[in-house]
Amino acid sequence: MHGWLIIDKPVGLGSTQAVSAVKRALRIAGAAKVKVGHGGTLDPLASGVLPIALGEATKLAGRMLDSDKVYAFTLAFGTQTTTLDTEGEAIATSDVRPTTAEIDAVLPRFTGAIAQVPPAYSALKVGGQRAYDLARAGEKVVLASRDVTIHSLTREGDDAADTSLDQVTLVAHVSKGTYIRSLARDIAQALGTVGHVTWLHRVKAGPFALAQAITLDKLDAAAKASALEPLLLPLRAGLDDIPAFTLTPDQAGALRQGRVLDGIAADDGLVFACTGDTPVALAEVEANQLRVVRGFNL
Repeated sequence: MHGWLIIDKPVGLGSTQAVSAVKRALRIAGAAKVKVGHGGTLDPLASGVLPIALGEATKLAGRMLDSDKVYAFTLAFGTQTTTLDTEGEAIATSDVRPTTAEIDAVLPRFTGAIAQVPPAYSALKVGGQRAYDLARAGEKVVLASRDVTIHSLTREGDDAADTSLDQVTLVAHVSKGTYIRSLARDIAQALGTVGHVTWLHRVKAGPFALAQAITLDKLDAAAKASALEPLLLPLRAGLDDIPAFTLTPDQAGALRQGRVLDGIAADDGLVFACTGDTPVALAEVEANQLRVVRGFNL
């Protein structure tokens, strides 16, 4: 069991709980014990795509954290909360409601490279402590601005341009480190009002999309039927943006021993090195040399 289970995480469940659900499913199915980890935290109030890595795929989980994500979210205007979502208490209100035309006009300001201040209620560390722990204790949390990239930001719906909206649903394709709650806060402020996120759904994480995701009910049913393997995506699925590189058996043996291969006729960059159908390593070509970045024990 080396590969990926893509979970359609429901609201109310944390990422760690989703990992526990997969471990439980493996036990029920009688599968061999393997490492299990998630490829990117998804808050309990958020739903959607959560990649779960099994076995040797856990070596790629860190790379998944660095990947782009796509979110759909609803921004409700008129109230800002401490947490910038429905969990917090109201700290600011406004009677201003933007029109669709005003929203469409402001979105380009939040597309491309932008500076963003993360929410006080986040897992970032301040002086060795989690920001949300300090915020919940009533301490003032000041986080530094960070640079992120919003690759695209679009509005859903076809409302008339002069219609004032109490809320709007947006879809954002973002780089790692982007906080959707902060993005929503800043959009509302740019529109002369305040707001908070009422719905957040991840539709893509790295190469994994919602169409590949399974519900926990489907996971449980498959486990009870000892039919988890058909749901498992191969280890290679987490590297679909990286070209494959075919090794000879001798080259594969050398890489497994940590040796550097010379005389490699390939462009510089990462490759997925394999022999036949067996993954050997995530490797890097540089100046006609091939060296291991992450080796797979398969």
